[in-house]
Amino acid sequence: MSKLADLPDDVETLKALLVASENRNLRKQDRIDQLEKLVSDFKRALFGARSEKADPEQYELALEDIKTAMAAVRAEDDAVDPPASRPAKPRNTNRGSLPKHLPRIEEVIAPDSMTCGCGAERHVIGEDISERLDIVPAQFRVIVTRRPKYAC
Repeated sequence: MSKLADLPDDVETLKALLVASENRNLRKQDRIDQLEKLVSDFKRALFGARSEKADPEQYELALEDIKTAMAAVRAEDDAVDPPASRPAKPRNTNRGSLPKHLPRIEEVIAPDSMTCGCGAERHVIGEDISERLDIVPAQFRVIVTRRPKYAC
């Protein structure tokens, strides 16, 4: 519940939400403590004196235990508070903002004949313009392609 308006007005419900949140926080703190202990054990095994080093298989067992415990806690968290799906993020496109200082080569793609099938002359009613960046070794340039639209 992310908004204040979404919270219930019932005191008992609010207390239950507070207790559930506190339980989640405690479980997460337990996870953090376990991971910190594991990191300190790894550091001691890696940098400690020769006599302090332990068998590497012991750490594999500890890792397996922590992974299973974390999976159980995640399953509980998902059951209590399902993760909210993120809204679809629009694609980051950079359309139409190529730098103006780059040289441009314009290509106009026009039909072979400007005469319509009915015999009338076609006239321009609009055009589509697209720009794409073309890289020539040690030179940047923008190729502008124009496609005039004709109508009868």
